Amino acid sequence: MTVKSINTLSLIKILAVVLAIGINCQNPTFAQSVKAQRYVCRVVESFPHDVNSYTQGLFFHNGQLYESAGQYGKSSFRKVDIKKGTALQSFSFPDKYFAEGSVVLDNNLYILTWMERVVFVYDINTLKPVKQFFNPFAEGWGLTTDGKQLIMSDGSSNLYFMDPQTFAEKGRIKVKLNGKELNQLNELEYIKGEIWANVYQEDYIVIINPKTGAVRAMADCKNLLPGSMRTTKTDVLNGIAYNPQNDQIYVTGKYWPKLFRISLTK
Repeated sequence: MTVKSINTLSLIKILAVVLAIGINCQNPTFAQSVKAQRYVCRVVESFPHDVNSYTQGLFFHNGQLYESAGQYGKSSFRKVDIKKGTALQSFSFPDKYFAEGSVVLDNNLYILTWMERVVFVYDINTLKPVKQFFNPFAEGWGLTTDGKQLIMSDGSSNLYFMDPQTFAEKGRIKVKLNGKELNQLNELEYIKGEIWANVYQEDYIVIINPKTGAVRAMADCKNLLPGSMRTTKTDVLNGIAYNPQNDQIYVTGKYWPKLFRISLTK
């Protein structure tokens, strides 16, 4: 082997290493080694919430609060009077459906079902049915939107980006907290370019980078609902809603008596 061929081979190896480093820097797995910041949820204001609502989806549209509630035989969707916690308008689902997460995109209201693999679509202005989609995944949990596509959780560590016209998958990310996969992702909300998610049976919210899946921050919410307000029926934290009209964030839980407007502190 000549000196020239050795130098050429060395150059190729160097370029290969540089290229590998560049690829790894853009790899979601590489990015997810980031350590999550920690925050605490603080109550700014509280509102009444229907204690019979097994909250699955919570969101604002044009300044109006909406909520989807689950359980077989009790699933419903409602337009909520935030000051009173009562329904301004509502409809129920047939007993065979367990309603899950919900969101509005382009005046279409999308509501997931848990294991029935049906995605209901309604006109948000009239609450009249428009169409149905087949969910290609075995379960539907949380649902939000970045304004262009739908973002869905299914109780795993994955978040799926879905086509709002067909409900076909367009892409996915795997969510990791401090480098480890985070399962049980539940209700979702897209806030200022990030995905906020409840984690089923946990008293914290995670804030996720939608490009890499890395959890940027955790928000501890365990002291939001006082023990004096809890009963044997009170269930887990679930429900995140962002109102862009006042730049405020609201949270609640399944069968909780209160909806809270919150802030995050370190």
